[in-house]
Amino acid sequence: MISEFQLTINNVLTRDTFRNAKVIAGSNGLDKRVKWTHILETNKFESLINGGELILTTGAGLQLDSQTKLTNVKKLIKRKAVGICIEIGTHVDKISSEIIELADKHDFPIIIFEEVVKFVDITQDLHSLIINQHHLELNQLNLLSRKFNELSLSPNGILKILQELNGNFKKSTLFITVDTKSYYYPPEVKDMDEIIRSYFKGFKEKNMQQSFFSINEEKFALFPVKGLGQVWGYLCLQVEDSLLNEFFFTVMDCAALAIAQIMLRNRTIEERKQSLEDELVRNLLQGKNFDQNELQTVLPSLTINLYYRVILIQTNYPEINLVEMDWEEIKLQRSMMIKSLFKQHGFFPAVSVRKNEIAIISSFTAEEHLIKDTTKQIIQTICDIKETNILDGSKCTFGVSKVYKDITLLPRSFEEARDVFILQESKKVQTYFYENIGVYRLLLLLQESGNLESYIDDYLGTLLKYDQEMKSELFTTLEIYLDCRGSKKIAAERLFIVRQTLYHRLEKIKQLIGQGFMEPMNRLALETAIKAYYLVNDTLKPV
Repeated sequence: MISEFQLTINNVLTRDTFRNAKVIAGSNGLDKRVKWTHILETNKFESLINGGELILTTGAGLQLDSQTKLTNVKKLIKRKAVGICIEIGTHVDKISSEIIELADKHDFPIIIFEEVVKFVDITQDLHSLIINQHHLELNQLNLLSRKFNELSLSPNGILKILQELNGNFKKSTLFITVDTKSYYYPPEVKDMDEIIRSYFKGFKEKNMQQSFFSINEEKFALFPVKGLGQVWGYLCLQVEDSLLNEFFFTVMDCAALAIAQIMLRNRTIEERKQSLEDELVRNLLQGKNFDQNELQTVLPSLTINLYYRVILIQTNYPEINLVEMDWEEIKLQRSMMIKSLFKQHGFFPAVSVRKNEIAIISSFTAEEHLIKDTTKQIIQTICDIKETNILDGSKCTFGVSKVYKDITLLPRSFEEARDVFILQESKKVQTYFYENIGVYRLLLLLQESGNLESYIDDYLGTLLKYDQEMKSELFTTLEIYLDCRGSKKIAAERLFIVRQTLYHRLEKIKQLIGQGFMEPMNRLALETAIKAYYLVNDTLKPV
């Protein structure tokens, strides 16, 4: 166990060199830690005090019996000296009531010697104690650092490091990763995991710095575990104020570094797995042959309630100028981030990351009557992706396929998801989901078969030809008129023309496409043809 001895003013008062000393003020501050002693005989000491010193003085230079007495004591308190020892006699006859009152107010101990003492004996004695304690701490730190390194190379190393911290500090320890995995010791601390994780969610910052927080009246120290420029998790230790010193923070930094080394090795393994997963996902989406054994490494075992969707994310800002090493790092970060977010919402994701497109096979289990409920989880996951700092989701386009069970239909799912974000990019739909794109499902099938242009020509050909030859706007007039459900007043207002002009245009439209164009069947056909026209003329398949 780590030695908990710290030299305080109370300890100092037990030394032989202080047997005749008296505490006359600031007795509530006797538990302050003494980092060093300093003989001070000048009132220009601001640059000489670092904090934590016990001041020894005869009072000559400090002028404790002059008009500046309060000012000098205030400066010592401000510089965080822990107390002052004054020799009464030659330069100071007594300590004024104003100074005593000030010291009591700030818990600043004032100790007096009523007979001559050797300050050199005091400093030698106390410095020996302090230096010996430093040597002991350095030795303990060296042993702990070596122990942490050894544990980092052993199986289940993170848990063993937490056990070592618990054994030394006798406090509960946790390591909470940025995804869903956590480690804790002792086992009964498990209940704190969700509480602490929910506490983190209250922060907008993604990378919290070393800090302290309290939950259920328990105080915790928080240390980010970092690697390759990002935070991988947070090391948490239940603490008391008596633990909070430089030695404690150094030990925790060593533990965090050892955990980061484990995470880095795991990350290397993860890179290899991700490369295999990336290739397998692309083969599945493109309908290529795949190894059944490899499939089980990235997708859950098939069960009666297992379903999947394909989600595509088009980044719209491909990093074409990145060197390969930088891109590999970004690629892995994105893959890990996306997996983490999907897992948090109950999905089992398999991910393929390209510079301009990310494909996710998102499996999930659900009762058949609850399948539609998973759309809310998908939407929430997309919202989380948009907020992340690893992928600028605000510049991304998303497409989500229908729900399927048959894994052999993955190529169809892939095309459905791609069709959705094609329609999104051309501002034709605002939904993420293929099942909500309406009539475009039929139009895309017609386009794929090569019959869409023929359909457009059958219903709008004469009208489009007339507009082209006469430089008229009959097509736009028809579109607005249908959109206004046949209201001539509203249509004229939207077209910024007088109603009489609209009447003339409608008569011409009747001559070109037939008198009954507003009959339900004909109207539906025309509205569909208009959407098909924009689909053909505005949308290009992505390369």
